[in-house]
Amino acid sequence: MAPMRLLHIADLHLGRLLHGRDLAEDHGHCLQQMTAAICSRRPDALVIAGDIFDRAVPPASAVRLFNDFIRPIATQTSTAIVMIAGNHDSGDRIASLAALADRSRVLVRGAIENDAAPLVLSDAHGPVAFSALPFGTEYAARQVFSDLSISTPADVLSAQIAAARRAVPAGARWVVTAHAFVTGAQPSESERKLVVGGIETVPVTIFDGAHYVALGHLHRPQTIGAGHVRYAGSPLSFGFDEAGAEKSMSLVDLSAEGTVKVEALPLLPLHHLRTLTGKLADLIAAPAKPESAADYLNIILTDSERQIDAMNRIRDIHPNALMMTYQKDLVRLETKSIQSARSALSRPEEMIDQFLESVRDSPMDAEERTIAAVALERLRQKDAAL
Repeated sequence: MAPMRLLHIADLHLGRLLHGRDLAEDHGHCLQQMTAAICSRRPDALVIAGDIFDRAVPPASAVRLFNDFIRPIATQTSTAIVMIAGNHDSGDRIASLAALADRSRVLVRGAIENDAAPLVLSDAHGPVAFSALPFGTEYAARQVFSDLSISTPADVLSAQIAAARRAVPAGARWVVTAHAFVTGAQPSESERKLVVGGIETVPVTIFDGAHYVALGHLHRPQTIGAGHVRYAGSPLSFGFDEAGAEKSMSLVDLSAEGTVKVEALPLLPLHHLRTLTGKLADLIAAPAKPESAADYLNIILTDSERQIDAMNRIRDIHPNALMMTYQKDLVRLETKSIQSARSALSRPEEMIDQFLESVRDSPMDAEERTIAAVALERLRQKDAAL
């Protein structure tokens, strides 16, 4: 008897630019591969774990791209759809996608709400409950759950999990979809922080009781803990720190006992990301190899002096060069960063000012400076006594 099968994807970020380059064609190439996987592997459910769009108000082209992807799945296949909003999405926009959906096979959650009813599907072994937990702020969660003690992402998710757990039918296997940063997972440079200041991670134990946890937010495909808590990762690399990264979608088989088998189905990009380092004369003298001519390039020039019209000269040979820096500038920036950090450590009042400006757009007022000064003096006295 066939197990319950789901295809887990996340972090599409439709509408995103890569150093000014529109990625619509790249996204379309990946969405075609996802559609092909659904047609050939016939999952019982497609799970999309947030960050469908790259911003709350995406361009019309991104909305059309997603609609063209999801509509045939909803109308021409038997695959159910479970979808949540991520921290980049507008919860209201994502929620609106559920307005005309078939509630018996589609679950869309855009904003945190009291309704924790799962989508329940069945296979030969019994029911499987899919709970959809969208990203939400602490402020929204306090209002929804009438709990003023909620103050961290872990508190938000804990409240959502508790509500979802109560709604799972007795004896059902349980699949949870969430958008979070789980402690121990490996981030990339291209993810936006979930909070400014404070702790943004949540412990993996928060998902105890779930048989599979389909996560979004982090862009590297990876499994956390015992193997049933997984990030599908983004379909594209959104930064040169991910150059060479292998992207995939997660095909998950859920057994009668609730154990999972995960197969990573490769997603092949239209353009790979690559860094070229060298002197300008050498880089423009060497034409791109046919197999790598389409790569998006990060150029690092090792010339000791700045070169005239360097980027345009490079693009004559490498039209997909997206960014260019000089190696000496990178070294200078790194040194400056270290010096700034050391300087800040010697002036903690400035660090407090910078933090408050990032959180509320204003530094300390006179009363707060007094409070901070007293607290810092106590710390200095304590350190001196050690």
